[in-house]
Amino acid sequence: MNVTGIDHFVFTVADVSRTCAFYETLGGEVVTFGDGRTAVQFGDQKINLHPEDNEFDPVSAAPTPGAGDVCLLTETPLEEVQAELREHDIEIVMGPVERTGAVGPITSVYVRDPDDNLVEIARYDE
Repeated sequence: MNVTGIDHFVFTVADVSRTCAFYETLGGEVVTFGDGRTAVQFGDQKINLHPEDNEFDPVSAAPTPGAGDVCLLTETPLEEVQAELREHDIEIVMGPVERTGAVGPITSVYVRDPDDNLVEIARYDE
């Protein structure tokens, strides 16, 4: 087996529209697929959104809003990211802080989405 990357992951959310609006603020594109399912796309990857009263099968063992933790990459300087977050009244929980990404050092800021999922916005150090 040769796994080559991540295509998508799933968040269980209380309010799909509210979650879409949040991720659109971060630059995501809301897409509809399958039988009217919703996702937020960032480049070649997406976050599929399952409503809390989900009827999709299969699902994780305990789908719960707010149990997610994700790192989104940006090429925008983090000073600009922080300013934009403040413009949209999105509270910065932590950062900027130095972390290690999949392929090297990153600098990150952390926020929470409407379901309290932890969202790390990171830029690879130059």
